[in-house]
Amino acid sequence: MGSDVIDPLELLTDKVGRQPRFLSSVYNPVACAAAGFGLAAFLNWGFRRPAFSGIQKHIAFAIAGGVFGIYIDKKRDEYLATRDAILRHYVQLHPDDFPPIQRKKYADVLERWVPIR
Repeated sequence: MGSDVIDPLELLTDKVGRQPRFLSSVYNPVACAAAGFGLAAFLNWGFRRPAFSGIQKHIAFAIAGGVFGIYIDKKRDEYLATRDAILRHYVQLHPDDFPPIQRKKYADVLERWVPIR
């Protein structure tokens, strides 16, 4: 990203230099597992049982939630890959509509700000 020119096709094809963040691969499974555990506690509360009774149900719901979170991640990755492929193909078919552009600094885009007292 050190170059002064932004090439739209390069943005859509250069995935090698990008590292996924730690939380992006962990968030959905952990959040869905916590939601499954909370759902089991809520069901117990709804049936007027102690919230943490039948811990095997909590474990099963947490595992099912984690698996569902992994499934959501895979479907999301598949959707994003398809979307990027469609965009990349469109840019390849219409290169005149997407010329490389010069990078602009904030100082060039924003007006100078001077506080008024």
